[in-house]
Amino acid sequence: MGCSSWSPPAPRPRGQGSGGCWHETHPNFTSLLLFLQPCYLRDWEMQVHFKIHGQGKKNLNGDGFAIWYTKDRMQPGPVFGSKDNFLGLGVFVDTYPNEEKQQEAQKRRYSPGNQRVFPYISAMVNNGSLTYDHDRDGRPTELGGCTAMVRNLNHDTFLVIRYVKRRLTVLIDIDGKHEWRDCIDVPGVRLPRGYYFGTSSVTGDLSDNHDIISLKLYQLTVERTPEEEKRDREVYLPVVDNLKLPGMEAPLEPMSGLALFLIVFFSLVAIVFAIVIGIIVYNKWQEQSRKHFY
Repeated sequence: MGCSSWSPPAPRPRGQGSGGCWHETHPNFTSLLLFLQPCYLRDWEMQVHFKIHGQGKKNLNGDGFAIWYTKDRMQPGPVFGSKDNFLGLGVFVDTYPNEEKQQEAQKRRYSPGNQRVFPYISAMVNNGSLTYDHDRDGRPTELGGCTAMVRNLNHDTFLVIRYVKRRLTVLIDIDGKHEWRDCIDVPGVRLPRGYYFGTSSVTGDLSDNHDIISLKLYQLTVERTPEEEKRDREVYLPVVDNLKLPGMEAPLEPMSGLALFLIVFFSLVAIVFAIVIGIIVYNKWQEQSRKHFY
């Protein structure tokens, strides 16, 4: 079964969307699948049944696929087939290590505990200002991730994206044991409602088959305290609380004219004071020298 232009129906509250799939067997190929209607659920869970397979040996396949929850409907672009500088959430199943293939650079840059093993699942929340660094496999903007050996398996593989009380979690069931395993857990994630779900996939010089067998969206019923209701009020821009991404520190604000004047003024005062003290000390030393001479 292959569906290169399939679009599932609108999300159903406390239900699920229909399934479908696509296959990619050629290099430099892009696929986009999207929900036709935006999602207005506050707490939700997206279950993805997928299969990745191909003839390529380890790290000779690519590139992977992404699950999106974004403000705009997907448009072709460089991030797993979709556009960069998006507004919303992206969860990436990356099968090709662009950075890790450079072994010597990898060893110099990261400790063994920080080196990633591929295939690798990661997540990114973007307010439209961040760029996905393809050459570094998204590491500078990664919220979290885990290794997931998902290629050429003989059993079903699943991924769940859950968003409850501003907490984003990603779980995987890839071992054929029907057990969920934690992959990503990030608190303080603020995602607006009314965004679109979708998936995209891309192949580069190498290729693979990326089958999206089903996408199931569930509404989750969650009780909230009055304090949580106030905290979880509607948001209008995707953001993660207290997040400091590597290389994304806010630039220092330029000093005002008054601040610059005060710094220069007190610096000059300190210099003059030091010169006066030096002259006094020198004169006293000369007086003592003359007394010793006589």
